[in-house]
Amino acid sequence: MDPSLVSGNTGFGAELFGELHDSAPGENVFISPLSVSVALAMLYNGASGETRQAMTETLGYEGMSPERINDANLALLQSLCALNPELALNIANSLWARQGVQFKQDFIDANREHFAAEAAVLDFDDPAAAGRINGWVSDNTNGKITQIIDRIPADMVMYLINAIYFKGAWDTQFDGKLTREMPYHLQGGGQVTVPMMLQTRYFSYQESGAFQAVKLPYKKTNVGMYVFLPKEGTSLEALVNDLSEESLGEWMGQFGNREGSVSIPRFKMEYEEKLNDALSDMGMAVAFDPDRADLSGMSDAHLYVSEVKHKAVVEVNEVGTEAAAVTSIGVAATSANPNPPFSFIADRPFLFLIRDDATGSVLFMGAVYNPAQ
Repeated sequence: MDPSLVSGNTGFGAELFGELHDSAPGENVFISPLSVSVALAMLYNGASGETRQAMTETLGYEGMSPERINDANLALLQSLCALNPELALNIANSLWARQGVQFKQDFIDANREHFAAEAAVLDFDDPAAAGRINGWVSDNTNGKITQIIDRIPADMVMYLINAIYFKGAWDTQFDGKLTREMPYHLQGGGQVTVPMMLQTRYFSYQESGAFQAVKLPYKKTNVGMYVFLPKEGTSLEALVNDLSEESLGEWMGQFGNREGSVSIPRFKMEYEEKLNDALSDMGMAVAFDPDRADLSGMSDAHLYVSEVKHKAVVEVNEVGTEAAAVTSIGVAATSANPNPPFSFIADRPFLFLIRDDATGSVLFMGAVYNPAQ
């Protein structure tokens, strides 16, 4: 596994999450950093010049050749898809090209070889074309996400799409008989009543002056959900502002076995956002500029990135977690026990992420301000 790619993906994901979190204060956020990284890595194979340089810096690819980036992504995807069969993790990629537009074979081949991307040519003017793409999305998210494209604009010539589906049972499930309706304290005052699940046992746990954190492992895998709860008197905003590749690596090294009780809400979340502004703020603005974008590695036509859309859903309950995410990149033509038992009660805004500890890859990341929303 190439640590440079994982490090770059983690840093990119943390920065993107921070941008989206800050753009809608107090609102729930849930994304798959891996899905966005993979979709943009496919687009990277078609970028040249200033656009490729901007993507290199934004995605954390400095010091890596295009060949190394592709090989590292292939190894990462193969490793993730070979996780224990107790865990359902499906990662799929596809390219959808407008009929009559010529794309370079090297671009198509690179994404087929390293991302196992399905490539199809469609009549984008056919009203059924969007339905076919959405059908692929639904099939590859187990029906959790059924639509990513509303309609296909006349200038759109290609969609690059990544889909991720995840389902894992807790290594130790929550007893539904212990779930109770309890108050959840909202940002800025007020509260809602939510079903709170409870476990008391030994956990992988840590605490600092800023937060408590606990790991909830999934059955027979290296994958776990890490829940970070800001201490009373601190805020989720402060925690997210501290989130980075460096801080996350530091936090992950400080967990230890400790007895305690954990209460977290049972919740569902749906999130959908256009990522153009966030990615532009992170350094990729040139890719969205019709006059400056350079996607000449993809086609001789003058192309630019029209939109990067992301949709993600998650459900957390007593049995485990089910989550899915889709990233769609639309390319247009001018004209992607010494310690006492602890008590961990996530009854206020908290951060969570789902991480594969074997590779260090963050599969999903979320901020829960209102689990009843």
